[in-house]
Order: sequence, then C-alpha cells, then structure tokens
Amino acid sequence: MADGRPDKGTAVNREKRTAIFRTLRERMPAPTTELVYQDPFELLVAVILSAQATDVSVNKATAQLYPVARTPESILELGVDGLKRYIRTIGLFNNKAENIIKTCRILIDEHNSKVPRTRMELEALPGVGRKTANVILNTAFGEPTIAVDTHIFRVANRTGIAKGKTPLEVEKRLLRLTPEEFKKNAHHWLILHGRYVCKAKKPLCGECPVVDWCEYTKKDIS
Repeated sequence: MADGRPDKGTAVNREKRTAIFRTLRERMPAPTTELVYQDPFELLVAVILSAQATDVSVNKATAQLYPVARTPESILELGVDGLKRYIRTIGLFNNKAENIIKTCRILIDEHNSKVPRTRMELEALPGVGRKTANVILNTAFGEPTIAVDTHIFRVANRTGIAKGKTPLEVEKRLLRLTPEEFKKNAHHWLILHGRYVCKAKKPLCGECPVVDWCEYTKKDIS
C-alpha cells in the first residue's frame, strides 16, 4: 500500500470495496438513470417498458407518449390498443401495454393515482417485479436499494465486490457489504460502469478506473 492503494491480487475486502466505490464516485459524482422522466409515475412506466429493452428505445417511445398521456388517468383512457401505438417499437410491447393499463387502474382505485412507496405495494402492480420495485424505491424515492440487472450482476461478479449465482444473491450481498455512504448511488454507478466499461463481450479493461482492484481473470489491458 505504498502508493495508497490496497494490495492487488487478493480477494476483494472492505478496503478494496471502498476504493472501488470511491473511484466510481469520483468519476460520476451524481449518477442517475438514463431513462427520461419527470415524476415517479413516468419513471414507473418507463421502467416497466425497459424490461429486455434499451433505455434509448424506451426514451424514444415515451417522448411520443408523455406529451399525450402522462398520468394514470390519461394512459388508462388510451386503452391497451391506444397505448400500443406509442410503444410498438419496444420488445414485448403487447404484454407491457396490458400490464401498464392494469397498473394504471390499480393506482387510481387503490393509491389515489400515486405510485406507492413500499416494496410490497409496488410488487403487487402488474409488470413490476423485485428489480423494478428496487429501481422505483431508489431512483424516485431515494431509498438505498440496489436493483440487480444483467450489468450489475456481471460487474459484481467480475470485480468480486459481491459474488453470487443469482441476482437476488448478488443483491443481498451488495446490500450487506457495500459501505453505507455508497449504498444510495451504488445501483447507478454499477449499471453505468457495466453498460459503458465492463461490457459483456469486450470489457474495456484498459480504460477501467477500478481495474487495479478487480478480480476478473481475463483482463486485457493492452
């Protein structure tokens, strides 16, 4: 540790984990989702649409949808077929349209048209699973949750900060092992790092700011 960095070559421990998150924070002081939204309901719709779709494709669709309908009432008024016209460029748009319409009805009938702030209530909405609920709780309401998608699952395992065989296992380890000061933004740091640096097929190890602490055995820093 003569240079102030933890020793390389050993398993990730609290010191290394802190160094990784501190470095990501320095690179991205105020990270956030790349989905475009103005309120929790718009974010909820966008996250439902984002399943197995890119944020870019979702943003293109919602840029057309939200000027026309951006509340549970107005989207419900569109109906399933009307909603489909705006989201048909997104994968699984048929199922997503049905789920969003059902969700709008529940929000109106049971939540005064507001997005609920508890995991149980969120996961009761059609099209909302644990990952989506975590995104809403974290991004809309500032809760220190971590939604483990494919990017975070990959980064957590490659770096060694929270290894696990399932997304839930990785999530639980991240919540337990991530230092408290980093928990609120950990989701965004990890997903953006996985999306732009620690890519699935060709990770940019030579450009990676946390490569010194990463356990990935196939690093190519040439």
